[in-house]
Amino acid sequence: MVKKLQKMADKQAASAAHLLDSQLAQSVKESAQQIWLAGMGAFSKAQAEGGKVFDALIKEGTNLQKKTQGLAEERISAVTGKMTAMADGMSNKAGAQWDKLESIFEERVAKALNKMGVPSRKDIDALIKRIDELSAKVGGKVPAKTAPARKAAAKPAAKAPAKRAARKAA
Repeated sequence: MVKKLQKMADKQAASAAHLLDSQLAQSVKESAQQIWLAGMGAFSKAQAEGGKVFDALIKEGTNLQKKTQGLAEERISAVTGKMTAMADGMSNKAGAQWDKLESIFEERVAKALNKMGVPSRKDIDALIKRIDELSAKVGGKVPAKTAPARKAAAKPAAKAPAKRAARKAA
């Protein structure tokens, strides 16, 4: 009888295992079916609302681009202002240096001319003033300016090359 009981127990265990296996298989099959249906539903919903989401993303991207462009333009404007100020400062410094250099050059040229005995503009002006004063004391006419006399002296020199050209042509 023990053997009979054991066979029966084995049959029941096999049947229970088979039942358990079939229940497990059925449960897995149902879960897989539900997962598949959920995926199909998500796909359908994404298709329906995808256009709306895409449009919302475009709008957000446009707003972000405007903000970043505005910030970039502000930064560029600030940097441009700083660079302009620096350039102006450098230009002013360079101008001051050129003025100093010009002043030094004029002083050295004046010293060199003075050493060679060439009178300066200041010396000539003082002489002209002195001549005018002496002419006034003597009772003579005071010349208006000496510049026309210089122009008159320059004209004969200009005519000389023209005369030479005329001689060569003859």
